[in-house]
Amino acid sequence: MLPVVAIVGRPNVGKSTLFNALTRTRDALVADMPGVTRDRQYGICRVGPRPCVLVDTGGLVAQAEGIDSLTARQVRQAVEEAAVVLFVVSARDGLTAADREIVEDLRRSDRSVLLVANKIDGLEHHVAAADFAELGMGEPLTVSAEHRRGLETLMDAAADALPAETPINDEDDDSDEPGAIRLAIVGRPNVGKSTLVNRLLGEERVLAFDQPGTTRDTIAVPLERDGVEYLLIDTAGVRRRSRVTEAVEKFSTIKALQAIEQAHVVALMLDASEGLTDQDTTLLGHVLQQGRALVIVLNKWDGLPADHRARVKQELDRRLTYVSWARRVTMSALHGTGIQELLDAVQQAWRSATMSIPTSELTRVLNAAFEAHQPPMVHGRTAKLRYAHAGGRLPPRIVIHGSRTRTVPESYTRYLANRVIDHFGLKGTPLRIEYRDSDNPYKGRKNTLTPRQLAKRKRLKKFTGRKR
Repeated sequence: MLPVVAIVGRPNVGKSTLFNALTRTRDALVADMPGVTRDRQYGICRVGPRPCVLVDTGGLVAQAEGIDSLTARQVRQAVEEAAVVLFVVSARDGLTAADREIVEDLRRSDRSVLLVANKIDGLEHHVAAADFAELGMGEPLTVSAEHRRGLETLMDAAADALPAETPINDEDDDSDEPGAIRLAIVGRPNVGKSTLVNRLLGEERVLAFDQPGTTRDTIAVPLERDGVEYLLIDTAGVRRRSRVTEAVEKFSTIKALQAIEQAHVVALMLDASEGLTDQDTTLLGHVLQQGRALVIVLNKWDGLPADHRARVKQELDRRLTYVSWARRVTMSALHGTGIQELLDAVQQAWRSATMSIPTSELTRVLNAAFEAHQPPMVHGRTAKLRYAHAGGRLPPRIVIHGSRTRTVPESYTRYLANRVIDHFGLKGTPLRIEYRDSDNPYKGRKNTLTPRQLAKRKRLKKFTGRKR
């Protein structure tokens, strides 16, 4: 499961800037005034070799009232969910009374806390560190989030503080074995995820009600259909941040991201009556980032007129060209139509994501694609692609060896991926291609001439007029 790292601190110490720097995004609003971040932002970042969920929280103020008290409640919930807390202070402002109060709260939380001194530009590091010595938290990690200084050291320290990776352990998981397909059912609230799980199981295992946000925990349930074992992971709906008010419900998004990370195949449920929304595409981006096999499920399809269905299909064709490899299934979870088609699509995506691709056949496909269409020339030379082999599964990875592979454009990589997908019949899974330049055995070696060659060159110089 993805560990959670929370960023906390008083207002205007650079928490959102640090969040954007670590996630390499601009998701968190940044301004030179306190109180800009009221709601939590979340994103995926890497702590050493491990991915984690990074949470940006609002600033904590003393004697919080009104909206500030709501922000404080959200921060406390973030700390409870986190494995590691990054306590950010301002090196320019030095230690303040608000910082001392936050430290006392963090000590009561019994969480692993790293002290991070931001805005270190133009300051002596040892002088800035001395200001925070009385907190008793050791020497702070000095960074400049705005200029990305000190981030590598910070991530190394966070990696050491994270608990060891443990296998997923669910109370209801009796079939958690290599043969079980982990299927995560994700989507916005009230699109029918829990109804689908109940329909598959034939029982009211998951609370289903016509109100967004009914499911708040990630629930793992074993299932066997036609001799195939599944582990269904039902998640709380992902909804617009402006509509999420309760602390527990806000963390449903984190649980959805964790479910995606656990899954082999993700069923992204859409409400066919509403079409594709921005929240759907955001969630789809998380699925692609994790490289999971994907099935797009259009629920509530049975009650739509023919013209509405045609418009929905046209919209998906237009907006989802980048996931053309994913199968789309129309269904009604309430009435049970389309269930078998969904399971067939999940099995096909699973087989494609775990397919064993032989090196010889893969190299033949690569050579045929290269002969049919070569990559463009760069500085008068073109890349040479020699052979390919499989580099992993879930998702399938293809490693291509050659020379000058750094000049291969993204468009040509997509062309090669499409050729591989078409040849092997992959459906429902992304395909990742990596390039490796072959080592030149003569690199760095001087081409020394034999005595006979030296004598010949000496004779030829007599005729060219060149002096030794």
